[in-house]
Amino acid sequence: MPAANKRALNAAGIALIVFSLCCGMVLAAGLLIDQSLLDKVEKKYGSAAKQRFVDWQSLIENGKSWPEAEKLARVNDFFNGNVEFVDDIILWQKTDYWAAPTEFLAKGAGDCEDYSIAKYFTLVEMGVDESKLRITYVKALELNQAHMVLTYFDSPRAVPLVLDNLKPGIVAATQRRDLQPVYSFNGTGLWLAKSKGSGQHVGGSDRLSMWTELKLRMLESPF
Repeated sequence: MPAANKRALNAAGIALIVFSLCCGMVLAAGLLIDQSLLDKVEKKYGSAAKQRFVDWQSLIENGKSWPEAEKLARVNDFFNGNVEFVDDIILWQKTDYWAAPTEFLAKGAGDCEDYSIAKYFTLVEMGVDESKLRITYVKALELNQAHMVLTYFDSPRAVPLVLDNLKPGIVAATQRRDLQPVYSFNGTGLWLAKSKGSGQHVGGSDRLSMWTELKLRMLESPF
């Protein structure tokens, strides 16, 4: 096998390992969301932040046995109802920053990327197959600006459901005429948009530098 191909395979393997570690190390309720972490959260961010972590842990643990439709609804409602929308430039003093779910909950604030990322990792931890989930970059036509949502595919050829922080109800993508899809990704792939369907697979999600940086940061520190 040519050296270049070996390097590509090694890189893909490393990316997959990093993603698996992120889900297991950062979101496993029994691993990192322990009393020590809760005490640190309370000391640094206050009692309201601590309660968000407690409620998040409860959601993950209790929700593992729920039907997928209920998982989607509960997770969507949890983040939309417990976290305030704040632009990155105000919250992080950066034009664009993808927060880890723990950072998002600790701050109690974030933007559309942070809602979508937190919902994605939480649903994966609750047992939803990551192949059914994609973080989807869209253009919000009514606002004339870039936006991000989480989409859920019940089957590979299904019209996806949209989990959004702008409009809280979960509906089929065909009912969201205010959103124009651009690309989508998850832990294993990157797709260019094709109408309201699954799109064209164009490679691994490690091509997105913000996504790679987020996963590495999640490994280094919970917040």
